[in-house]
Amino acid sequence: MGSKTFKDLNEQINILKSRGLVINDIDITKDILLRENYFFVNGYRHPFLENEHKYKKGTTFEELYSLFLFDRSLRNIVFKYLLIVENNIKSILSYQLSKKYGYKESDYLKTKTFDNKPNKYRQIEDLINKMKRQVRINGFQHSATRHYMYNYGYVPLWILVKVLSFGIVSEMYSILKIEDRIEIAKIFNVSAEDLSIYLPLLSNYRNLCAHEDILYENKTQRMINDTYYHKMLGIDQVDSEYVLGKNDIFSLIIILKRVLRTEDFKNMMSELENKINTLAYNLKTIDISSIRDILGFPNNWLDLINLEEEGEEYE
Repeated sequence: MGSKTFKDLNEQINILKSRGLVINDIDITKDILLRENYFFVNGYRHPFLENEHKYKKGTTFEELYSLFLFDRSLRNIVFKYLLIVENNIKSILSYQLSKKYGYKESDYLKTKTFDNKPNKYRQIEDLINKMKRQVRINGFQHSATRHYMYNYGYVPLWILVKVLSFGIVSEMYSILKIEDRIEIAKIFNVSAEDLSIYLPLLSNYRNLCAHEDILYENKTQRMINDTYYHKMLGIDQVDSEYVLGKNDIFSLIIILKRVLRTEDFKNMMSELENKINTLAYNLKTIDISSIRDILGFPNNWLDLINLEEEGEEYE
């Protein structure tokens, strides 16, 4: 395989034209390619391709760029609500553990706080060391942690969680005692098993959004469990497995439906609807349904707003 060589903007445009992409305004196209990097074309061309090297007849650069902008908006919307969930789980976890075990590092950074089984001992020790390291590294960099260290000589858990990554908090939850995991999960009205699945997925999505990776076509290795919403939306099944909402972006929307407050979720769905409608307006050679299929959105995806899990209790 030959090496890739540098191509200037004119050469980049000629390549796109040779593959059948319509360029309506060369100057605007050059400016977009310069600002956004030619690589974005490779990341968003797939729905518009007739074959590996040829675009569907009539496909314009503007359409491809519209999908890119949609994905950027999707990331921004999802990221905003993931930060809410991150703050919620940090606040709830720190409250529950501080109430039960104490709020000083000498109280909560002990193996007794966790599910101290022999097969988890190494993971618990590693996690405690990570958290202690965060206290040392961030202790004098953040005003709240600095205040407690200077004035009280310790950092309470509700302050420490502010400087812990979502990933560390997710790992922390996964190795808590089962009764503590259940108690925390009940506040979200989900099972401890589901929350143990959701948190690392949400943490990964948070990082994906923060680093501007392609979101709309992302598929996770881990599938979420079947939910009431899969059934009530009438999602098709193949071999008793739902074909949508298991490891696609719609599975993320289902998770957020379950863990966000109702008003936050409604606001998020309204923002998503607006961006999908904008993309639909800008697409000419493909239908918006093809993008919804990639996202994993069923035709009635907006019905999710008003569906509620009634009478469910989780342990």
